[in-house]
Amino acid sequence: MSVTLKDVASVAGVSTATVSRALRGFATVDPEIQQHVQQVADRLNYVGSPAAAALSTGRADSIGVITPFVDRMAFQRMLTGIESALRGTNMDLLLYCTGDPSDPHPVPPRKRLARRVDGFIVLSLALHSPDVEEISKLKMPLVLFGDQGPWGSSVQIDDRAASVVATEHLIGLGHSRIALIHGREAHDPGVLEYQRHLGFNDAMARAHLTVDPAMVVPGAFTIAGGAQAMQRLLDAADPPTAVVAFSDEMAYGAIRALRDRGLTPGRDVSIIGFDGHETSALLDLSTINVPFEDIGALAARKLLDEIHGLEADNSGVTILETVLTARSSTGTL
Repeated sequence: MSVTLKDVASVAGVSTATVSRALRGFATVDPEIQQHVQQVADRLNYVGSPAAAALSTGRADSIGVITPFVDRMAFQRMLTGIESALRGTNMDLLLYCTGDPSDPHPVPPRKRLARRVDGFIVLSLALHSPDVEEISKLKMPLVLFGDQGPWGSSVQIDDRAASVVATEHLIGLGHSRIALIHGREAHDPGVLEYQRHLGFNDAMARAHLTVDPAMVVPGAFTIAGGAQAMQRLLDAADPPTAVVAFSDEMAYGAIRALRDRGLTPGRDVSIIGFDGHETSALLDLSTINVPFEDIGALAARKLLDEIHGLEADNSGVTILETVLTARSSTGTL
């Protein structure tokens, strides 16, 4: 049975109104009484109503994280970083998963969300998505990962430059027939992977290499999608000697498809991924390391500063570095 405000008042020997004011830190309460009430509340493990606290303080003491996925490694790592930054604060985390951005889904009611959180972190959703537009209407503290809008601050990586590095790594190994396994949409500037497409095209153009449209295939950012994409590439009349995959998960699927055909990554076909997951080392996958935990932690710190009205040095746009890790999945032609 939960402890009530009346229970605390009974043990402390004061009125419920005094307990309420003392636990909310009202200056009108004598400091000794406030300390006494707090000690009694702690001893009884009293937990106040979040709704009541929000009404009295105007704060929900929680942040909302809006994400398209929770089951993919990049998002799991960002959530880990957010949680680590919130640890030790009095802020709770409310997670709202929108699902695949390409699928229709209900937009979360903005008024309901506004009552439950003090601000938002939005992960990898395009600015023109209905979810981001709805959140922006709230005029609340907002931090985005992956893009920068006219409101709020953001944490980013240079996707275009990182994609150039990945592609030039293969070109430097002597490859010219290079394929691309992307996520879903190759030509929509509103999708966040679009900058990676630009980087791939930049690197190919600098090396005076032609991008064959038949060598650009979708993999849906999944292992199964990456395997299907690799099978399609291998069945082409002129298969690639190297592949850039826009996520490690798609690269894992591509490696599986190669091995199913008796081919060896790095010897028969070179593959480089994108994200830098821990499991990539087990598969000897070359990859672009993205500091997702740092991204999540920095986004949370930015949001906390905005919620508390602080003029933080990390406001605005912050771009974190990516690093190429070369392993045996990429080799010379």
